[in-house]
Amino acid sequence: MGTGAGTAGGDGGRGDGDGTPRVGGAVRRRRRSLDLTLAAVAARSGLSVPFLSQIENDRARPSMRSLQRIADALDTTAVQLLAASDERRVVDVVRAGDAGGLTPGTGVRPLTRGQHQVHALEFTGESDAGREFLHRNDELMYVADGAVEVVAEGRVHRLGRGDSILLSGGVRHSWRATEEDSRVLVVAVSDQVEVTEG
Repeated sequence: MGTGAGTAGGDGGRGDGDGTPRVGGAVRRRRRSLDLTLAAVAARSGLSVPFLSQIENDRARPSMRSLQRIADALDTTAVQLLAASDERRVVDVVRAGDAGGLTPGTGVRPLTRGQHQVHALEFTGESDAGREFLHRNDELMYVADGAVEVVAEGRVHRLGRGDSILLSGGVRHSWRATEEDSRVLVVAVSDQVEVTEG
């Protein structure tokens, strides 16, 4: 899933289409909360200072790959940056044809916008099988089409169309599509939500 990785000189695949979320404010707030300079984020992410400055000032919009690199550099997730990029909405319809604000061809489309208690993404096609995830709160994966392989707690789980898997907070996991046209829906409780034992 994704376009080519960004280079030090730029993004390599900007999502400049209509409806792209402007994540600049979220990136800037997160960077400042960590007391990091643009140069430090550039060193961590492998992206250039001018490009990061353009993103923070909403003059450039990163591809999903570059957004993930920025998120990693800021010790957060792309989902969190996207969530923090938009104002709260009570009712918000995301149409099937909406690009969702990410570069066409990345294979990832947000199904929710703004900052909410849940986040939802649709993954189509290949996934980044080498990437491990660890979330504070619960996550549900549902296979709408195709098949995927999820590795969680040292076990491999093979899921087909219509199958789902719940991963509780704190479970380190990775996953990959095992069929070319797979479509996976991932719904997660936002990391900003504190889940307490009742």
